[in-house]
Parts: sequence; C-alpha cells; structure tokens
Amino acid sequence: MSTAYTETEERQALRQAVAKLASGYGREYFTKQARSGGKTTELWLEIGKHGYLGVNIPEEYGGGGGGIGDVAAVCEELAAKGCPLLMMVVSPAICGTVISRFGTVEQKQRWLPGIADGTRTMAFAITEPDAGTNSHNITTTARRDGEGWVLKGRKIYISGVDEAANVLVVARAEDARTGKLKPCLFVVPTDAEGFEFTPIPMEIVSPEQQFTVFIDDVRLPGDALVGDSANTDAGLVQLFAGLNPERIMAASFSTGLARYALDKATAYVKEREVFGAPIGTHQGLAHPLAQSKIEIELARLMTQKAAALYDAGDDLAAGEAANMAKYAAAEAACDAADRAVQAHGGNGITQEYGVAGLLVAARAGRIAPVSREMILNYVGMHSLGLPKSY
Repeated sequence: MSTAYTETEERQALRQAVAKLASGYGREYFTKQARSGGKTTELWLEIGKHGYLGVNIPEEYGGGGGGIGDVAAVCEELAAKGCPLLMMVVSPAICGTVISRFGTVEQKQRWLPGIADGTRTMAFAITEPDAGTNSHNITTTARRDGEGWVLKGRKIYISGVDEAANVLVVARAEDARTGKLKPCLFVVPTDAEGFEFTPIPMEIVSPEQQFTVFIDDVRLPGDALVGDSANTDAGLVQLFAGLNPERIMAASFSTGLARYALDKATAYVKEREVFGAPIGTHQGLAHPLAQSKIEIELARLMTQKAAALYDAGDDLAAGEAANMAKYAAAEAACDAADRAVQAHGGNGITQEYGVAGLLVAARAGRIAPVSREMILNYVGMHSLGLPKSY
C-alpha cells in the first residue's frame, strides 16, 4: 500500500541499491582514506557509473531525470553506511540544479554530463572571510572585459576544490544601467590562471578537504556566466534556486550520519555485557537511543516533505520545509553521535570503534551550510511573522 508518507517503490529500490554499493566500502574505507590523505575517487566514480550520482540530472545530459528527493536519498544512504560524501551536496545538487534550471543548452551539454558521471565534479564557492553568513556582502567582483569577464576576490571553506574540474563561483557584476553590483554565477576552471587554493586544516575526519580560494584577475569567456551572457539580472534567482537543494541535501547528509551513529550504538549495547546482562537492557542507555530513533525519523519525514515540495515547483513552501528539515536533521545527528559515544563508554573515544570522529562531523551540520541561528531567524520571520532581527 502506498501513502503520502512513504516513498515510491523506485525511490526505495534506489536506496537499497546505493546502500548495497556503499556497504562494499564502508566506514573503514572512508576513515582509512581520510587519515592517509587519500580520496574516495573510486567510490565516487562507481556511484557515477551506476547512475546514482546524477540521478537528478536530466536524462538528455546523462542523468537519471529524477528530482532532488532522489539524489538526497543517495546522499543519505551513503552516509548511513559510513561514507558521508560532502560533494554530493555540492556537485549534483547545487551546481547540477542551477545549471539544469538556468544554463543555456550549450552550457548544459558542456557541464552536466561530467557532473552526472563524476568525471567532471563541480565545486561551489560563495562563502567569504568577511561576509560570513551575510551573502549579500560578498566582495568578489566580475567586470566586463570585451566579450569576456575578469574575476577577482577570495573565498573560504570551499569544499573539494582539489577534486573538482570547475567551481561555480558567486560574484558581483556591475549593472550597465544602474551601476549597482548584482550577484552573478560563473563557472571557473580550477586550472585557470590566477585561480589558486590552499587547504584549511580541519578536525573533521574526511577525505574531502576545505580550502581558501584566491581569485586573482581570472579571465573567463563570456559564456562562463551561467545563463544568457547578455543578462546579468538572473543571478539572484539562480543563487536562491540552489539554496533549497543545498538544505535538503544537508539534511539528508545529517540523517545519514545519525543513522550510522545509532546503528553502531544499538549493535554495541546489544552485545556488550556488564553486571551479567547486555547494557541495552538499562533504560539509561535504551531511552536515549530510542529518542534518537524518533528524532531521526521526524527529520527524515520533514526532509521528504521539503524534497516533494521542491520537486513540485513550490519554492516558497519548500524553503520553509527545507530550513526546518536541515535544522531538525543537524540536531538529530549531534544527539545521535553524542549518545553513540556515551553508549560505548571508554571505547567511544577510541579510533578502533569509530564513533568519536562523528562528533565533529555531526556538529558541522549546526553551522553549515547555514547556521541554526539563521534558520531560527528565518522561521521566526517567515513562518511566525515576527519582526526581522538582523
């Protein structure tokens, strides 16, 4: 029986297939690559080869023709098997969505197939050192230079630049009519002259690194601007079109992490015996894990709602649901990771049992891609009608 609260058989089959593939790699593979300075390229390309990476990309450009709910399911199942791939949020979901919706036919043909099969991954660069959460204050600029563009600026906490062929950069370009600077999106090759990046040492155990990006008079052709090169008015619409998928994917990333943490904790308390019985018989351990189960399922349900609204074209309602889903999922992941460590006792802070590293990874969900405080601001202002507080 199918109801509004269950996923389609196709979506469920997709989840099962991805989970099976990811199980062949698992957390041990993921942490080994991270601690040795390796990458998860093998896993990434296999996901792409099976069609899971570009499941939301239009079929005519090498994708599966599905929606954001499908690629979010892929992201969640990978994380639930111990392989949370942050670039799933960035390349197919943000960049793939923006280019699919707003790119010219030529731009789609050039960039989408590589995003879909994983051979031409695309990063996303919006965050800046001084702008922080206020994306309206970005200072990276794009100026006309004949038929092309010249970009200059700096970005920070940009994921996976070293594994990407291109970066979708948010800059500001001068409006020829008003002289005001408007946001525009440009596809910049990572090997472009003047484009440099340096890694940021992070405590998160992940093969995917974060970078500071320096854009020093990078010259681009006219068609590097996403959409019609004569139209610089569409950038803000394009930018916000990528934010709901970003939040939905971040929620799925967090619920996947939370499921992995809960599975580890549950398996441990069933087997570990103290005082002659499995420790899972004690309510002091059983109840917190039961709470996490409830919190995870609630977050997953809101994520499913957000994805359904987005795929139906209801951007306004999807915005509210996507923010709520991201908030709920990050909280569930933080709680699940903390409870998993506690359930393991001293073993919880060893590398051998592999749960302590989840604490930082889960905690990042409260900060990125948008802080929990800004989500509360959004809900207060848009859902409750409260005065704007910032």
